[in-house]
Amino acid sequence: MPGGSHRHALVIGAGLAGVAVCAQLARRGWHITLLDAASGPARGASALPVGMLSPHVTRAPTPLSRLSALGMQATLAELQRLVPQGRGWQACEVDNLGHDPGRWPAALVRPAALVQAWLVEAASRTTPHWQASVHRLERTASGLWRAVNAAGEMLVEAPVAVIAAAHGSHALLTDASGLMEPEHLPLRPVKGQMSLAELHGAPLAMRPQRDSGVFVPAYEDSGLPPEWPARLWAMGSTYTRGDSSTHLTPEAHEANAGSLQTICPPAADRLRSLQACGELRGWAQVRCASLDRLPLVGAVPDAVALSQHMAAAGFRRGRVPLEETPRRQGLYLLTALGSRGITLAHLCAGWLAADIEGEPAGAEPDLVAALDPARFAWRHARRQP
Repeated sequence: MPGGSHRHALVIGAGLAGVAVCAQLARRGWHITLLDAASGPARGASALPVGMLSPHVTRAPTPLSRLSALGMQATLAELQRLVPQGRGWQACEVDNLGHDPGRWPAALVRPAALVQAWLVEAASRTTPHWQASVHRLERTASGLWRAVNAAGEMLVEAPVAVIAAAHGSHALLTDASGLMEPEHLPLRPVKGQMSLAELHGAPLAMRPQRDSGVFVPAYEDSGLPPEWPARLWAMGSTYTRGDSSTHLTPEAHEANAGSLQTICPPAADRLRSLQACGELRGWAQVRCASLDRLPLVGAVPDAVALSQHMAAAGFRRGRVPLEETPRRQGLYLLTALGSRGITLAHLCAGWLAADIEGEPAGAEPDLVAALDPARFAWRHARRQP
């Protein structure tokens, strides 16, 4: 575990994942330098006007359902502690329709409000740098991780680096930096478009409803940025794999209307009517998902050392000893939260902070292993002759 003056980390990415890491490390006494290419925090997928914090309910437990149950408790506690209701979130219930129907406790959340609250709490130990685009990471002779921009200029260096740049993590690790093989980091962009409008009068449903997408009949937030109405309703978002664009499309609005037709037909009619008269609004951004749709949380594997380790240890086909994986010392990853960033960011950041300090995560070992960034490198190794 790094100690004393070495308790300095650089974190790349100022969305839910990256700022959750800043908050968790700051609570442990670390100093953090936060880098983001945007002009401020929560400017990517974490700029969602309203999202859903809720469990992922399945008939039988799955890694994602177990993670979501733990993550919902952790995030709700953070909201209750740091963000006033009505200025970034509101408690509710959600009707789950279609598969695994039921009514579950939930909350409507504006992610940027939680991101900002974490930054305020960690302000004395976090130094943010905006419009600081990282082109590559280098390991120095003295064992520090150095963030370098496209002009080759050093931005910052620290003993520990955490990459939490959503889908941008892929290029940063596999292209200019060459720290991972592309097949060891199977991340995919997933575009999401939300349809929304100002709410006039009574909402068209008593509570949020979810089937293919989430229908939010009413959300009120006095802290919303001025470009959004303080009282709105929304449907979405779409889930378009492989699309890294952020422009709004009428086709995505219609996809939301089609999903809404099975949830609340009058709301679908209103959505189409507003679109026809040009009064429908929207929001679109790109999320990041892994091949198995689980996050990547932990130390980055060293592929070269892994191959050498396999040869020396007499690697047996079918054995996947993640705990034996050689790692890039001091380099960590938190990405691929998909459409569950609100639910999973704080939980995963806490596990990552424990890992950085050499402590157990305090979670079931199989869940921690399910999120290990080395899992894809081992799966690729198993397929080799």
